[in-house]
Amino acid sequence: MYRWLVAFLIILFAGLQYRLWFGETNVRDIWDLNAKIELQKSINQELSQRNSELEAEVEDLKEGQAALEERARSELGMIRKDETFFQLVEPPEEN
Repeated sequence: MYRWLVAFLIILFAGLQYRLWFGETNVRDIWDLNAKIELQKSINQELSQRNSELEAEVEDLKEGQAALEERARSELGMIRKDETFFQLVEPPEEN
């Protein structure tokens, strides 16, 4: 009787181990999902930081004239009426 009980428990243990390692939702799948979750968390954190920076820039553009002026100067090349514009041109290279 004791041998049958031990054999049954060993078979039961082996079956549970099989389900744990090779079943539908096994340990390797859980490890892979946890790795994907960590990767997604880091991506989300980077995107959240980028969104915060963009939100701050939008607020600055809505409220402040300095950011608007800076953007007009750098991207559009605009100058004020009382300023003098100097453009430095490099001489072409002679071969």
